[in-house]
Amino acid sequence: MKKILIVDDEINIGLLLSKFLTRNSFSVETATNGNSAMDHMSKQKFDLVLCDYRLEDTDGKEMLIKIKDNYPSTGVIIITGYSDIKLAVELIKLGAYDYITKPLYPDEILNTINKAIETQIALNSVDEIATSATKKEKLNKKVEADTGEFVVGQSIASRDLMKQIMLVAPTSYSVILTGESGTGKESVAKTIHLNSPRKDKPFVAMDCGSLTKELAGSEFFGHEKGSFTGALYTKIGHFEMANGGTLFLDEVGNLSYEIQAALLRTVQERKIKRIGSTKELDLDVRIIVATNENLGDSIQKGRFREDLFHRFNEFSIHLPPISQRGRDIMVFANTFLGIANEELSRNVQGFSEEVEECFLTYNWPGNVRELKNVVRRATLLTEGEEIQLKALPLEISTYAKATAIENAVENSIVRSALTNKPRDLKNAALEAEYEAILNVLKEVNFNKTKAAKILNIDRKTLYNKMKAIDLDN
Repeated sequence: MKKILIVDDEINIGLLLSKFLTRNSFSVETATNGNSAMDHMSKQKFDLVLCDYRLEDTDGKEMLIKIKDNYPSTGVIIITGYSDIKLAVELIKLGAYDYITKPLYPDEILNTINKAIETQIALNSVDEIATSATKKEKLNKKVEADTGEFVVGQSIASRDLMKQIMLVAPTSYSVILTGESGTGKESVAKTIHLNSPRKDKPFVAMDCGSLTKELAGSEFFGHEKGSFTGALYTKIGHFEMANGGTLFLDEVGNLSYEIQAALLRTVQERKIKRIGSTKELDLDVRIIVATNENLGDSIQKGRFREDLFHRFNEFSIHLPPISQRGRDIMVFANTFLGIANEELSRNVQGFSEEVEECFLTYNWPGNVRELKNVVRRATLLTEGEEIQLKALPLEISTYAKATAIENAVENSIVRSALTNKPRDLKNAALEAEYEAILNVLKEVNFNKTKAAKILNIDRKTLYNKMKAIDLDN
């Protein structure tokens, strides 16, 4: 029997809710203020808390923060007498499952409670597995079965990302995904879709970056045969294809201002009209958009409509670069190795220690996409059981070696190895020169021609200097 705590300073509402939920097979406790609620929670475990936003000694936001800090495995639904979409979004970002307004309707609140408990159980399962290194493979297999290419890591950043996905997936909120290129925004969009009530309906992805102004209207909304020169047949647009499911708009910041205006009406009215048609079609589409730009800056510069941004921004998720996910890089790498083995009919077992160190040192400007391509290439080039350093692209192995040497310079290890002499002006100048070479090589991604040009030396001189610090292979 699931346990629910009702926190409301209106005793009658608490009593009515308690009786209703008890009749529906829940174990229920009630509290009339924040202190009493926290006292209840310290004595027993609750699956869910129904908390009124306005209490005599605190408010729902403070209660939510306290509950999530102290009892993260407990779900929270906030109840209020007035509707405020900004507050609702803020509370959900802080970890609330939902924000519902009075009056409360029995069927609606029962449905919301059941979904909240199911979602919290899923989140707790993710936490439990993700924190156990021995169950890491089980988690990734489970999530891959539900989400395709999405991989769950063990870092705090990865677990927070998964929690946000699981929180927003069951809702109908539009979502903005932000992050550097290659961080896996489309995979996250698919994961949201596959964990939503729309999972059996279409997931349609659209690259806004490749659209011309002339084609955008037809791609979004479709057209009728003969509606313009070259319209030789009736075309169904992406909105119509995604009806009932999810439409993912990648690089949405690249859309022209005119197309943004047309999109705004569609998002507001949930209706479309094919080009050349007089008939409006009703839409039931969840919209997820992605961008690697700062849309706030684009709004300030007049390149993106603020009203459209707010329509999309019912919930936002930022995807951290993999360089901020620590040893999750190897979780990704091993997953991609398994995929590459199957694709190429290989049986490569893993990575050498040097390759693993290299992966953890490299800054991965292309993020997950770059890592996946590197692993696929290395798997193809590897003949033995382990991927060796020689199978990696030169810029990655060289970058890792340069970083190691740079760290050694900072720790004064290289100084003694280079000279074995007391520190003097000549040796200090030599060390400074090596540091300058390393910095320039990193800036140009180890393109030696560019580096030599910036350093104002010829390529042969650069090769000789790189050889002197064992940076030539």
